[in-house]
This record gives sequence, C-alpha cells and structure tokens, in this order.
Amino acid sequence: MEKSIQRSPHAWMVLAIVAAVMLWLSQIVSAQELKTLRILVPAAPGGGWDQTSRAMQTVLQEQKIVSTVEVFNVAGAGGTVGLARLATTEKGKGDILMTMGAVMVGAILTNKSPVGLDQTTPLARLTAEYEVIAVPASSPHKTLADLLRVLKADPGSVSWAGGSAGGIDHILVGLIGKEQGITAPRLNYVPFSGGGEALASILGGHVTAGVSGYGEWLPQIQAGQLRVLAVSSEQRIPGVDLPTLREQGINVALANWRGVVAPGGVSEGDKKALIATMEKVAKSDAWKKILQTRSWNDYFLAGDPFAKFIIAENTRIQAILNEIGLTKK
Repeated sequence: MEKSIQRSPHAWMVLAIVAAVMLWLSQIVSAQELKTLRILVPAAPGGGWDQTSRAMQTVLQEQKIVSTVEVFNVAGAGGTVGLARLATTEKGKGDILMTMGAVMVGAILTNKSPVGLDQTTPLARLTAEYEVIAVPASSPHKTLADLLRVLKADPGSVSWAGGSAGGIDHILVGLIGKEQGITAPRLNYVPFSGGGEALASILGGHVTAGVSGYGEWLPQIQAGQLRVLAVSSEQRIPGVDLPTLREQGINVALANWRGVVAPGGVSEGDKKALIATMEKVAKSDAWKKILQTRSWNDYFLAGDPFAKFIIAENTRIQAILNEIGLTKK
C-alpha cells in the first residue's frame, strides 16, 4: 500500500507563494513580447504627432519589434479628445499607447480639460525639435522684420496658422507678440488640429504666416513652397542656413518635445513591456536615421524620470501661458 505524502501548512504556503511568483514572472516575460500594438494619434493626419507615430510604426514593424502595429487618429481640442478616450475607453489596456507632447500639456491647461496626463502611464519622451515661422513663397514678407513691421502697426491684420490653442505654436506666437508689446488676445492666431491642415491654409494663402516644427514642413521648405523667416533655436541648426529669432532681435528660444503614454491602470508587466519596446525603437539604427532625416533631436527619457519631467513641464508651461496672457493665474 502506498503511503500518503503529507505536507505541513507551512510547506503548502511556501509552494503557493512560489507558484504565484512563477506566474507573475511568466506574465512579465510574456507581456514583454508584444505581438500587436495600437498607436493613438490625438490629432489630424499630417502633423508632428502623426508623423512621429507613423515613423514608430515603420521601425516597429521593419525591425520586427512588434508584428502588427495600427495607427489611428482621434483629433480635437489640442489632443484632449484623444486623451479622454485613452483615459476612459482604453483604461487598463496594455496593447495601446498615445503620442503626445508639450502641445498637449498646454492644451490641457488652456482648455481646462477634465482629463489630465495624471490619468495616463508615462512611457517615454522621444524627440525634440525647433519651431519655424514661415510664409508662402509668394508672400510680400521677405524677412521677419517685414512681418513684424506690419504686426506692430496692426496686430489683427497678421493671421498666424498653427497647432491647437495653447500649444507650443501658439505659445511661440504669444512670446513674439510680447516682445513687440502686443498681448496674446490681440494676436490673430488660427488654431488647427493637425499640421497638415495648417500647411494647407498657408499654401492656400488663407493666412499670413504659419508656425510649426521644422521637420513637419521640411519637404515644402526644401521644395521652395515655404519661406522660413526664423527658427526658434538657441543657435542656428547645424547644416541648416536659417536665421534664429534671437539673431534678429527677438529674445525668444523654444523647443517642442514629443513622447508616448499608455492608459492609466495598466499592469506593471504591461508597463515594463511598453517601455522596453520604446527603448528598442530608440536604440535602433532605423530610428536614428529617421531622426537625422527629419531633423528631430534625440530626447529619449523613459519611465519614472519621464513622469517627473511631465510634472515639471506642467508647471513651466503654466507659467508661460500666464506670462503671455493665454490663461489666468
């Protein structure tokens, strides 16, 4: 007769703990091997968030980091419509991330959005780029001085196309106005939900000038369709013969940054998997080539340090918006 094997309650507890730990580890390992990924673009096609998302899609698939990647657009209110979807419908899901950046920080503040980035899981900051002030090639304004002369004489006569209200484009126009003694409410800023729409407005002659990231409008700049009057960098961009605002007497320098966040409520395993995925993208030669081609600066920062950076940016951008009169203290 076989003897029954008896274990003490303590032994059974140890076995249960071991089994739970092994299950947890297996979930983390399996989660780090993403098979599919959705990328939510909280803006219309053609702008910086859209371009960044589709560049990520290319790298993720071509480098076989993720098998299937879907990019889809949910535009509106400086990205806060897409943000609301991420925070509600997609909450807790580990197969999705959203492209965002400094523009969204400003839009949340100016739109008094009920949904904030504190309802997301910060993953990684990816890029930074400088802004350009551009006019159509047919514009009578040959230099920044020409444009500012008209602006000072009649601020409302100069219409500016750019991204969403309160975003980096709007902030740059507000800072330039402040340098000329013109408050933000007097400026004729026309917001668009995507860089493609703003570009069409400029090329169609519907606005006086436009503001966007240099990389977003690079093809039109190189083709001679747009004339760049100034770039918002501290110094001239290496290899790019464009005058800065500062060398033309406007003491303003400003950079835009972009990153990605996941929904709030994702598991620790999914969070680690998504961060690991973005690290693979950032380290790949394919991504580095895209940065160079689009004149995007590598600005990678992942995980908790990125979360702290977002908190600091919220404070910084709130102060700028107050300073130029786009929000009240």
